[in-house]
Amino acid sequence: MGIIERIKEIEAEMARTQKNKATEYHLGQLKAKIAKLRTQLLEPPKGSSGGGDGFEVTKFGHGRVALIGFPSVGKSTLLTMLTGTHSEAASYEFTTLTCIPGIIHYNDTKIQLLDLPGIIEGASEGKGRGRQVIAVAKSSDLVLMVLDASKSEGHRQILTKELEAVGLRLNKRPPQIYFKKKKTGGISFNSTLPLTHVDEKLCYQILHEYKIHNAEVLFREDATVDDLIDVIEGNRKYIKCVYVYNKIDVIGIDDVDKLARQPNSVLNLDRLLSKMWEEMGLVRVYTKPQGQQPDFSDPVVLSADRGGCSVEDFCNHIHRSLIKDVKYVLVWGSSARHYPQHCGLGHSLQDEDVVQIVKKKEKEEGGRGRFKSHTTGPARISDREKKAPLKT
Repeated sequence: MGIIERIKEIEAEMARTQKNKATEYHLGQLKAKIAKLRTQLLEPPKGSSGGGDGFEVTKFGHGRVALIGFPSVGKSTLLTMLTGTHSEAASYEFTTLTCIPGIIHYNDTKIQLLDLPGIIEGASEGKGRGRQVIAVAKSSDLVLMVLDASKSEGHRQILTKELEAVGLRLNKRPPQIYFKKKKTGGISFNSTLPLTHVDEKLCYQILHEYKIHNAEVLFREDATVDDLIDVIEGNRKYIKCVYVYNKIDVIGIDDVDKLARQPNSVLNLDRLLSKMWEEMGLVRVYTKPQGQQPDFSDPVVLSADRGGCSVEDFCNHIHRSLIKDVKYVLVWGSSARHYPQHCGLGHSLQDEDVVQIVKKKEKEEGGRGRFKSHTTGPARISDREKKAPLKT
C-alpha cells in the first residue's frame, strides 16, 4: 500500500470515529500518523539527488509575493497589470505552465511577484505539478490567493486545505510551545496555564508515535493537538495570505459587501498594493552621514521576516564589520521619543526613520607629545647596541 492510500485510509477512519472524551487519544494518534506520512510524501525518493524539474527563480528585490489560485481565475492578468510583465492569458485552463516573475515598484522598494500555474484539488499529492507550485510559495514572504468571486468559498477552503497539507499555515503565528529533545531523563511535561485540548497522557502518546522517549515540553498557551504536532515536525512555514477576489461583476451587491467584510480580503487594485505593503511589514530606513543632509533617494529596506528591524540588523545590512565600530546611533522618526535620540543596537526601527551612525574614534599609536611612548629602539635589552668604550 502506498503512502497516499495509507493517508486516505487513516482519514476515513477518523471520519468514522466519533469525537468525544473517550476517543480523543485515538484521534490524536491518528493525526500524528497522518502528519508523519505527509512528511514522507514530500521527501524526495530514495536514490535520487533531490533535484527535479521545478521552476524556482532567483530571489530579487526586498520581498517576494506568490500568486496562488485555481486555473483561469486571472493570475496572469493581475501580474501584467501590476508589473507590466507579459504573461499569456487565454480562455482555456493551464495557460501558464511555468513560473513567470515580475517586479512591482512601490514606495521606493522592489517587490518580486511570481505568477504560478494554477493548482487543483490533490495538489499536495503531486497532481498538476502542485508540489512545485507549493514549494515556490513556501519561499515567499506573502501569498496572494486569487479567487473567483462566484466560487470563492469552496475554492478558498480547497486551497487552504491543500496548502496546510504540505505545512503552510496561512495567517497563523507559531504556537507558544517549547519543545526540546534530550538524550536521557524521560519526558518532562509542564504548562504555564490550564490546558483544555491536550493533557499529559495525550502528549506522551503523540511523542511515542514519533519514537521520542526523552524530551522537554512546555505549553505557554492553550494549544491544540495539531499545534503540538506542528512543533514536533518542525518544518511548518507560517506565512501571511491576502485573498484577492476577481470577477466580482458576476455576483450581487450583497455578496460583494459580504466578501469585502471578510478579514484579509481585497476587491480592487487600489487597495491591493497598500494591503500587500501592510502585510509584508517592510521598513524603509534612510541614512544620514555626519554633517550632511539625509539621503532620501535609496533607503535600506528591512523586514521582520528577513533578518529583523533593529539598529543591529540595520548595521549588518550595510556591512558585517560595521557593528564593532559603532559608538552610538542617532535616530529621527516615529520610533524616537525626541529628535535626535541616542539609541543602542537593540532599538527597533520603524518605517521612514532616519539613522546616523557615530563610529568610535581611532586611537593614535604611541600617544601624543611628551606622553609619547613609541620609540624606534629595540624592545629587549639584549638587542641594544653596546656603546664603544671611552678613550683614555
